[in-house]
Amino acid sequence: MTQIHTGGCQCGAIRYRATGEIGFPHVCHCRMCQKAAGSYFMPFGGVMHENFTLTRGEPAWFQSSETVRRGFCRDCGTPLFYDGGHDHISITLGSLDDPQSVKPELQTNLARKMPWFGDLDGLHHDAGMDTTQEQGAQIAAGSRQHPDHDTGDWPKKRSELWI
Repeated sequence: MTQIHTGGCQCGAIRYRATGEIGFPHVCHCRMCQKAAGSYFMPFGGVMHENFTLTRGEPAWFQSSETVRRGFCRDCGTPLFYDGGHDHISITLGSLDDPQSVKPELQTNLARKMPWFGDLDGLHHDAGMDTTQEQGAQIAAGSRQHPDHDTGDWPKKRSELWI
């Protein structure tokens, strides 16, 4: 049975579909990925171009180096794609509708990995800062985040997206 993966940006302006296995699932720690994600790393997996389709919208592209361009949503800023000019496009694993479905199998560019990264599991957990079920319901009721599935209700008015 062929795997089908769908995903998109936070606001729903960009949606995509990938069929087949997502290859080379990894976490990249390079400085360029850190800046593109606004985080300490970026998780990616590759999909052959012929197995990848944009189902809604067109991403904006930033040419981050001579050989790499990065696709993102121009409306909400979600980083979505890494295109290095090969036979595949890499998608950000966090943009999948079911991000748990693809587990990274390796890491790259460890020279830029935060030296304290292995200590994260040992950090104190402040349960008082967790979102309660009631708070979660309130947040969801006013959320402008697109759900983790296709809806067909795009485009929204910009006034609905921005405060």
